Amino acid sequence: MKGPYRHDGPLAPYVSGYRDWLLDRGYTPSSTVNALIALGHLGRWMDHDGIGVDQLDGAASGAFVAAQVRVRGRLPLASVKPLIEFLQATGAAPVGPSAAEDELLVGYHEWLVHERRLAPSTIRGRERVARRFLEGHGPTAGESSLSITAAEVTAFLARESGRLSPGSAGSLTSGLRSVLRYLATRGLADPGSADAVPRIAQWREATVPRFPTPAAVDALLASCDRSTVVGARDYAVLLLLARLGLRAIEVSRLELSDIDWRAGEIEVDGKAHHRGRLPLPADVGEAVVAYLRVRDRTHQRLFMNVKAPTRPLEPTGVRSLVRHAYQRAGLEPVGAHQLRHALASDLLRAGASLVAIGQVLRHRHLQSTAIYAKVDLERLRSVASPWPGATR
Repeated sequence: MKGPYRHDGPLAPYVSGYRDWLLDRGYTPSSTVNALIALGHLGRWMDHDGIGVDQLDGAASGAFVAAQVRVRGRLPLASVKPLIEFLQATGAAPVGPSAAEDELLVGYHEWLVHERRLAPSTIRGRERVARRFLEGHGPTAGESSLSITAAEVTAFLARESGRLSPGSAGSLTSGLRSVLRYLATRGLADPGSADAVPRIAQWREATVPRFPTPAAVDALLASCDRSTVVGARDYAVLLLLARLGLRAIEVSRLELSDIDWRAGEIEVDGKAHHRGRLPLPADVGEAVVAYLRVRDRTHQRLFMNVKAPTRPLEPTGVRSLVRHAYQRAGLEPVGAHQLRHALASDLLRAGASLVAIGQVLRHRHLQSTAIYAKVDLERLRSVASPWPGATR
């Protein structure tokens, strides 16, 4: 077949039948075209990930929609759901007992993206919790509510959290509360069901932030071969993390239009998409310009991956390049977020107040900045009371 439906991977044999199936059901020609374009996207995604038609269940289609949202911003679900229905009707795609659960998961994903506006990594974590919890709980045809009891919620938590750390168990409980709130908005669960999820005991400020030393940061920057596209990109990314304290997701969201070259400022799309402006240091701006001069293709997004298929660099890619920089420098790897801690520690040692540090890091609450008071050991020693019977 000619036109935009070529190279449709494992779905290519179903194009003609799907088109006729749509037209027979009263779809307009324009709607049919959009549905066939969606088929092409799905088929190429399946071909890239090695997924056969017989594996195209709800989890796979949900993963495809999530990938399209990350890359394209949004793909209308209405153009995907009829295709799954058609493939199931022909016996090509599996029809499982979790069809209602899959529909809930798709709606939950949309709610997280467009209502809650969460980061993609957070959405993926919430969806994993929702998928495990909803298994066996989905409503059958004609049901208007789920039969979820407090005892089942507690049993699920006991089963899932047995081998988790307190931090991971906290993510599990917050994810479960999230899906229960969504089900309540759909009228499928008691509005108070989220209250049945116990909270994991975690003490704020219980640990001291880990961060690399200034010498280690210099070694990371020196490890980049700035004569290559990858090295120029990694150097610019590392400078943004170390000099401005950006988060990995904030680096991945940067676009060309976010940089005001005349004013020497950069606009950051932060947590929960709260935007803020920061001054752009000269060395950071020079590093960004050097990367833009050598990158292979133009794109509105600032940082791109290098290997095909070329696409915007995601937060996982930012964290990966930081890890590789540590390996090149011969240092024990720590997370990309630790460069943010290193900046705060440097500012504190230079005499900056916690309020000023919070403004640089774009904290919304001073409590978030208070953890850095613990890293200035010299000041802490000056105010600490001596242990009884010991000398200072």
